[in-house]
Amino acid sequence: MHITVIGVGKLKEKYWTLGINEYSKRLGAYAKLQMIEVPDEKAPEQLSKAEEEQVMQKEGERILSHVKPDSFVIVMAIDGEMYSSKQLARKMDELATYGRSHLTFIIGGSLGLSSEVQKRADLKLSFGKITYPHQLLRLVLLEQVYRGFKIIRGEPYHK
Repeated sequence: MHITVIGVGKLKEKYWTLGINEYSKRLGAYAKLQMIEVPDEKAPEQLSKAEEEQVMQKEGERILSHVKPDSFVIVMAIDGEMYSSKQLARKMDELATYGRSHLTFIIGGSLGLSSEVQKRADLKLSFGKITYPHQLLRLVLLEQVYRGFKIIRGEPYHK
């Protein structure tokens, strides 16, 4: 299986990078992983609604330029469906079984995702109603994908 994670913004802190590198290494036994960082759009703190839309539009174009046409796209969205770890594993297994072996997870910037990116999504997934920093969400996502592969294969993993 091929897993692509597209995130807006750059990881700066070493502790995020260390955690992501660890789960990237672990995932290597189960899938080919590609991490893509697209630049966030520089904008002042106070934006009008129209300016916010412009920022999301520009970030969305950058995101979509990396999405392969045959990929099953999962956007991380606070209003998305909530899956347990077992449900996510089941979904990944089901997709692989039916020939959807390329999954692309998308994590938006601080303003969210453009309507074009959301329209391209095959699934909107939520890890709860709280807001995560994008760096932390990347780490949690990789851990859950790794956990999913362990569940699919019936391999032990701490609970």
